[in-house]
Amino acid sequence: MAIAAAKEAGVQTIVVASGSGYTAGFFRQAAKEGMKIVVVARANGFKEPGVQDFPADLRRQLEQEGMQVVTATHVLSGAERGLSNRFTGVYPVEIIAHTLRMFGQGTKVCVECAVMALDAGAIQPGPVVCVGGTGAGADTAWILRPAHAQNILDTKLDRLICKVG
Repeated sequence: MAIAAAKEAGVQTIVVASGSGYTAGFFRQAAKEGMKIVVVARANGFKEPGVQDFPADLRRQLEQEGMQVVTATHVLSGAERGLSNRFTGVYPVEIIAHTLRMFGQGTKVCVECAVMALDAGAIQPGPVVCVGGTGAGADTAWILRPAHAQNILDTKLDRLICKVG
């Protein structure tokens, strides 16, 4: 659905959240057909300090197939989660994340990954299709226009493509 919506809307870039690489695999053909596919992996240390859980061999394979794989700090948690864990309380970025979760975890992940890709220089400002999910697998897709993290409230969610659950 995400690929079809991108083609229909004339959007050439798809941002895909993928922790293990499984979801990224669904976009191989689109990459072969010339669509820009940016895979956003979880930050280093997400599960275990100093460890990247996205398989290095799969990263190389996806990059050889024309996809770009981005690893960056999670823009809607990152350092702020460290503060809330240490000092307790609620912090502004966490409020943004929880508000987006009102539309489903996948919506939060879509916004977060698109902003991460933009901040990493993997995509340019403008509309992208973003695919995200909850835990394992993708359940949500949006056409959105991310803003850089310092302007995150300027992010625009233009069209919900699909949302499961």
